[in-house]
Amino acid sequence: MIKILVLHGPNLNLLGMREPGIYGSVTLAEINQKLQTAATSLGAEVTCLQANSEGALVDAIHSAWGIQQGLLINAGAYTHTSIAIRDAIAAVNIPTVEVHLSNIYRREEFRHHSYIAPIAIGQISGFGAESYYLGLQALVHHLQVTGI
Repeated sequence: MIKILVLHGPNLNLLGMREPGIYGSVTLAEINQKLQTAATSLGAEVTCLQANSEGALVDAIHSAWGIQQGLLINAGAYTHTSIAIRDAIAAVNIPTVEVHLSNIYRREEFRHHSYIAPIAIGQISGFGAESYYLGLQALVHHLQVTGI
């Protein structure tokens, strides 16, 4: 069975309450539940983790090495600032899909740059919670096709 680590970055624990006009009304618990269901239908297993601290996300990426075949990550604001998360993903060399609820390219200029995108196999943004499910489908498909 394909194992996928799903990482949610800072402030995503506030989904459903935080700026619903930008991030929607779906809670993180609802996203995780739907990811579990979607993964099962795709023949995969997901482990979901949310952390507000950069170090906890780096530690989770390191811990995935040799255990998880793929990484689905919404690094939140760390997308635009964290070389440490970028380097952790590059170090473990796990196929990664970057997702965002909002379209980061239609927002503030500082959100247009991602440190993760150049090392990810793909990026999906702007579809709300659906970004996660599209990202999961794409990641599982990639892993099946490449035989990883």
